[in-house]
Amino acid sequence: MSTMSLIDRECVRTLLNSQHPDATLVFVRGECVVLPATEVDDAHKGLVIARRDDVLAQLPDAAPTDQMLDDLAVRLDNIVRDLGA
Repeated sequence: MSTMSLIDRECVRTLLNSQHPDATLVFVRGECVVLPATEVDDAHKGLVIARRDDVLAQLPDAAPTDQMLDDLAVRLDNIVRDLGA
């Protein structure tokens, strides 16, 4: 039995394609939300999963494949679970 992932490929893609230069992936009430870093308030600081710059650093310069996004989603999903989501 597989558990449903909390972070999926589309969530990662939303982060990478965000218009915000300081895009940050935050887990809020069971959903992944992309916010500019300036909008991450104290209540959500503990829910920050990744900053886009950190995610981009793990990808090659070429456009990421769906498989790369899936692999990244699994890693981010593990971070969310470690946060106790």
